[in-house]
Amino acid sequence: MNRLGLFAALTGFLAVALGAFGAHALDGTLTAEGTDWWHTATLYALPHAAMALAIALHSGNGLIRKAGWAFVVGTIVFAGSLYAMALGAPRWFGAITPIGGVSYLVGWGLCALGASRS
Repeated sequence: MNRLGLFAALTGFLAVALGAFGAHALDGTLTAEGTDWWHTATLYALPHAAMALAIALHSGNGLIRKAGWAFVVGTIVFAGSLYAMALGAPRWFGAITPIGGVSYLVGWGLCALGASRS
């Protein structure tokens, strides 16, 4: 089983589902700040899920596969914390959001390093 591919696909599914949920079911119920958080979470989650899936399906390079996992973790932490705050989680919960952003940066850095070595 390709666990990275599975997690990447599930992350992409959730990004689309939560984006649609925010646009339709939550329309008018979130604060302006909550709506911004929801949009930002979806904006970052979807392309990183797609990148992780592409890596899972096409890369045997160990560094680049690790990048895929960094994208999955980044999406869970970055987008997940923004979704949670948009739905009413305490603002201090946002303290973990930058950890997800750093995970995205680590993923892109690993992609660059892996590409430079192949």
